[in-house]
Amino acid sequence: MEYVENFDTKTQSKAMILCCECGVQIEPNPANMCVACLRTKVDITEGIPKQVTLQFCKGCERYLQPPMEWIHAALESRELLALCLKKLKGLNRVKLIDAGFVWTEPHSKRLKVKLTVHAEVIGGTVLQQIFVVEYIVNHQMCDDCHRTEAKDYWRASVQIRQKGINKKTFFYLEQLILKHRAHEQTLGIKPIHDGLDFFYANEAAARKMVDFLVTVIPCRYQHSKKLISHDIHSNIYNYKFTYSVEIVPVSKDSVVCLPKKLTHQLGGLSSVCLVHRITNSVHLIDVSSGQIAEVSATVFWRYPFNSICNPKQLIEYIVMDIEPVKDKHKKVFPGQGSISTKHVISDVWLVKAAELGIVDSPIHTRTHLGHVLKPGDSALGYALGNSNINDDNFDKLDGDTVPDVILVKKFYGVDKAARRRARIWKLKHIADDIVSMSTENNAYNDFLDELEEDPEMRQNINIFRDSKKHIPVDTNEIDPSIPQITLEEMLDDLVIDDDNKICQVLE
Repeated sequence: MEYVENFDTKTQSKAMILCCECGVQIEPNPANMCVACLRTKVDITEGIPKQVTLQFCKGCERYLQPPMEWIHAALESRELLALCLKKLKGLNRVKLIDAGFVWTEPHSKRLKVKLTVHAEVIGGTVLQQIFVVEYIVNHQMCDDCHRTEAKDYWRASVQIRQKGINKKTFFYLEQLILKHRAHEQTLGIKPIHDGLDFFYANEAAARKMVDFLVTVIPCRYQHSKKLISHDIHSNIYNYKFTYSVEIVPVSKDSVVCLPKKLTHQLGGLSSVCLVHRITNSVHLIDVSSGQIAEVSATVFWRYPFNSICNPKQLIEYIVMDIEPVKDKHKKVFPGQGSISTKHVISDVWLVKAAELGIVDSPIHTRTHLGHVLKPGDSALGYALGNSNINDDNFDKLDGDTVPDVILVKKFYGVDKAARRRARIWKLKHIADDIVSMSTENNAYNDFLDELEEDPEMRQNINIFRDSKKHIPVDTNEIDPSIPQITLEEMLDDLVIDDDNKICQVLE
């Protein structure tokens, strides 16, 4: 039995040979050489360069992807690794198994990539080798940054204008552009009176911006081009294109007077309406009946109308009494448009805050704010009966059909300076000069107040944590009369700090 076991052991053991170079016992292979000697004889990475140059533009922080494309790529990202592998010549002659970055100092202008490759060598033997390729980052200015430095950089421009006193629509549009990053391809942004100018390297980028504006805001545009130069021999023409975009001259909380033809198209809507929202169309509401309607940009420019009252003319009123209107007393007729379900139509008796205790007879009117007002509250509204209105559509109306007062929103009666100090959030801007355009009439601060009071508007805007403001830990530090965005709402609205990271506000 012992003889049989020894025989089985010998038959199962593998035969060993000697390396033809160093004489070390190895398993048989087609080359008859050990791995160490095989690597000294054959280098599978011979045709692959160990040092490569990358072009990087400091102006826009992009890398050059041959032949002429510039891409954004963060350090040690998949995009940058793919670019490094594309720049490596001779990699197609071997089989790439693994690739990864080796840590280097971020400011060293050196990138190191560790590669693992397979290749067949003498007699079909498969050899694996690991090596490191060093990439040197050189600075090279891209064409877009070069045009910018040469002061002759743009080939197309988009001019955004709004001819109106109330700038809430303009500020809202700015935040939409920032959230959707519609300004990424711009070469320059220049704030001017009543608007902004965007400059682009080609007409396609400008056209993309115009399509975005038409989608998110009611506006119209005109297109023109100017011949700069041309080559008669090669038939090449060089143009500069200009898109002039005009936003509707009405904004939220403005009172408008509609033409008679338009009121018939909108289901018998009252001529005097309140603009309660601006999206890709103008949303109107009749404060006396609760009827709502949407006016698209096409319809607006076909039947244009202007604001007859702007937020500068708002007056504070005190609610003396309020009573919801019963359904049987509401005005109903065939063909009437849709009625709002979010608002409650009520009869309200008002007194001006400046005349409280002086005037005995209150003013009666109807309002759509019956769901938020109660006796003793303050509200802001327009005194149409005492206003000097110059409008052709308004002059054609019967004076008995025009309400004396139109309430716009509830007023919390707090100090505006205290409200701004309690605000722990902020908004970013395309350019720093935008806010300075409206510092005299505090239009921008009124826009921020609207964001605190309107959750639906905040859904379309990115809110950022203001690191300069103190977050109140004790609830006694917060004035309950001031409408504020809570910490939970800030997180829901994508609160981002200055480093573009999600804030841990609750810590």
